[in-house]
Amino acid sequence: MLMSWLAVLGGFALLVWSADRFVLGASAVAGNLGVSPLIIGMTIMGFGTSAPEMLVAGMAAAGGNPDIGVGNAIGSNIANIGLVLGATALVAPMAVDSGILKREYPVLFAITLLAGGLMLDGELSRLDGAVLLTGTACLVAWMIWAARRGQTSDPLGNEFESEIPTDMSTGRAVFWAVLGLVALVASSKLLVWGAVDIARELGVSDLVIGLTIIAVGTSLPELAASIMGALKGEHDMAIGTVIGSNMFNLLAVLALPGLIHPSVLAAEVMQRDFPLMVGFTIALFLMAYGFRGPGRINRFEGVLLLTAFAAYMGWLGLSV
Repeated sequence: MLMSWLAVLGGFALLVWSADRFVLGASAVAGNLGVSPLIIGMTIMGFGTSAPEMLVAGMAAAGGNPDIGVGNAIGSNIANIGLVLGATALVAPMAVDSGILKREYPVLFAITLLAGGLMLDGELSRLDGAVLLTGTACLVAWMIWAARRGQTSDPLGNEFESEIPTDMSTGRAVFWAVLGLVALVASSKLLVWGAVDIARELGVSDLVIGLTIIAVGTSLPELAASIMGALKGEHDMAIGTVIGSNMFNLLAVLALPGLIHPSVLAAEVMQRDFPLMVGFTIALFLMAYGFRGPGRINRFEGVLLLTAFAAYMGWLGLSV
């Protein structure tokens, strides 16, 4: 059991580091090629923060544990809103001015409805996975279109621009991107091995492990990015990171268990976890959209999000 916990902790640490290196390298390569900061931020950074979830879901499904991937996708979305944005708002209340983010909320709801509709029959099939993967391609295309449309005026572009390295050679950037990707694969494999072993020792289901330990761990890159962004006054980027990650989680991450290891979903997924994820998503919309001006998540709302997340973790603990 000790080795399993060490594998999980080591896997998390390496996962966070490798995700950061991958995003750094890929962003620098794109920047050196003349890609606009807004496009880089919305696609590479958004995709990169979901890379840990994708690799973990893929490794788990390949090892015959698809419920870990399903739990990871849904649990990470809950953690991104409840834990990441809740903690970030406590550190620095956030104001949201970006018009692009306001256009992303309806897209996030549409993706949520799509994923829920596909899973409503209690299964995650290869066809479902193919639909979600196609949705991922459509999302990337939409993000590029939205970024090109808003790159001259949206404040989100300035925030992304400040985070993209401009003094890194292309060779060095490629090195970090490749090393980060290799380390992501290795760390996700280590993490899944440790988590599966712990689940077996404690008699906990793969779904609950995915919803708790792995979901929180793979949300650490979003937590770090959001807190650092908020401290720098880059509030749009902090919330944009979470929205982008949640969209990729429901499409790219959830697609992998369906494509690699089709399975029947645990009943709790649609009875407990998915509805709660929808509730957190609605709460984010009501807090941050800004119906009469800039959206805002204040410290009190941050406490509410953190309290709700802690209650959900407690609920899962009692259900074991």
